[in-house]
Amino acid sequence: MASTDTLIPSARTIRAETPPADYWQRWSVRNAPPAEVVQAQLKAASTGAPTDTAASIADDTPYRVLIVEDNRSQALFAQSVLHGAGMQAFVQMEAEGVQQAISAHRPDLILMDLHMPGMDGMRLTAMIRQQPHQQLLPIVFLTGEADPDRQFEVLDCGADDVLVKPIRPRHLVAAVANRIRRNRLQSQGKIDNGPMLNNPETGLPTRHNVMRQLQATLTGQQPGGLMFIEIASALGLRERYGYASFERLMVQAGQRLADNLEPHLLARLNDNSFLLLARDISADAVEPLAQRIRERLSAQPFAAREDESVFLRCAVGHALLPGSFSDADNALEAVERTALQARLSNNGVAAYIPGEGSLNDEHLALLDGQLELAYQPIVAVAGGDTAQYQVLLRLRQSDGTLLSAGQVIPAAEAAGRIADLDQQVIEHALGLLHLYQFAQPPLHLFVSQSLRTLSRSAYAQWLLKALQERQVAGNGLVIDIRLSDALVHAVSLQQFCALLMPAGVQFCLSQFEPGSEANALLTRLPLSFIRMAARYAGSHTSQTLRDELRDAIDLAHRANLQIIGQQIEDPQAAAAMWMGGVDFIQGNVVQRAGNELNFDFQNAVL
Repeated sequence: MASTDTLIPSARTIRAETPPADYWQRWSVRNAPPAEVVQAQLKAASTGAPTDTAASIADDTPYRVLIVEDNRSQALFAQSVLHGAGMQAFVQMEAEGVQQAISAHRPDLILMDLHMPGMDGMRLTAMIRQQPHQQLLPIVFLTGEADPDRQFEVLDCGADDVLVKPIRPRHLVAAVANRIRRNRLQSQGKIDNGPMLNNPETGLPTRHNVMRQLQATLTGQQPGGLMFIEIASALGLRERYGYASFERLMVQAGQRLADNLEPHLLARLNDNSFLLLARDISADAVEPLAQRIRERLSAQPFAAREDESVFLRCAVGHALLPGSFSDADNALEAVERTALQARLSNNGVAAYIPGEGSLNDEHLALLDGQLELAYQPIVAVAGGDTAQYQVLLRLRQSDGTLLSAGQVIPAAEAAGRIADLDQQVIEHALGLLHLYQFAQPPLHLFVSQSLRTLSRSAYAQWLLKALQERQVAGNGLVIDIRLSDALVHAVSLQQFCALLMPAGVQFCLSQFEPGSEANALLTRLPLSFIRMAARYAGSHTSQTLRDELRDAIDLAHRANLQIIGQQIEDPQAAAAMWMGGVDFIQGNVVQRAGNELNFDFQNAVL
């Protein structure tokens, strides 16, 4: 299928790398437009006359996006990502030619830059909205402007949404595709009947679809298998090839897996993981299917760049259905946990064995005890009017042994008990916030939570209900998320944050280490705090660490975030943190962790 940019030549059109041939062939067969639509496109190209989009464009034709961006590298990035997702993307680098480009390409959506020479994106948007047939044309800004007030101005000028750079490809594709899909349905007088069952770009079932059918399989006690497929070396691939090429690799991987696994259902879960639901297969067929998945994925190389290919490997954790799973979330957690074991196995495949094995028994025995939480103050370097504590997990066993979080959490994850443990800690924190709700200074509690817990579909609703029932102000709760978890599960974390933010709940990214991906999270997630990795407590002994710390703090402050220095053990370390510009200090130099909330914040100046 010839793309429209070859039918309508333009001196200012930039072409990205051509996606793999077999991908476009599959897309063409699935989404080829009717002959009358092609004729209308040819006529429009030859005459320059606009056509009625709703009347001439079929519902399943590829989405068309006009990228208005004067920076060539930024334009190529966006176009490459959208092309890789099966969309048609055209670039217009000069504001003066935007109206002509709209007439020529008839986009479903405009991806607009804010800062351009001559005429900025807001003025250009206002001019577009003055045209009678362009008042409902979706306009989404893609900008590096992190100032919320500036973003509100963008929306006031007539834009539909604002996406902040840097942005991960999946976020960009999802935001654009969802907006276009809803607009097409609206223009054709159709009703959006809720979550999509299939991704319109890749054709794969959505996570919602597979999880719903998994729940039906469990409810109906139907036989089958469930598999968590994790593509190996994801961070290294992103670092080497960049976001756009990595996203194309994952799209290709999903297509190859889906082609080899029909009629089973395959959904993409996160950046580098997939969930397979294989129904009506015998127990003896599950293990061979998992082995076949790894073999077929790595049988042929994938095109990473125009002149470079790469072989992909994966780990597969699988479980028999219906098993003893209480619900779909419980089953997903089990196979994801099993995939962690598969990483360490020789063949990259591991089977979920419920409640069996001496290692699992050891983990469960380790968790047989009483929670005994401790609290450590987080103190503003120049004093403050809020009492802030980190809630530290401790577990007292029956023999009197006190286990630390570093011992308890891995055991809870391995035994499938992490969600229960996280919920108990949150309930305890909410009880304290309720007890101290009228205290002065007001109390804030930082509580660590696992991403496995936060990604459970019912957890956010439970937490919102618990806040309401206890009449606790949400801003007293700060949920701590480890950087390593956030990098892998950014999409799930964004969804959780979006649900909890209206209640006032705040978020802290802990164990922060600067890097391109970590830095991107500072603007992608609705954070209030970052806690630096423990190694920066030694910045007073290393100029390199001091420079890294200062750069990270400057970056965080530009994103309007407050910085916590942790594990500060002596005055020299505290002085280095203060000189570096941190906002809060946590560690034994302030006060050791204890079982009481008794620190004098109002008279504390470090």
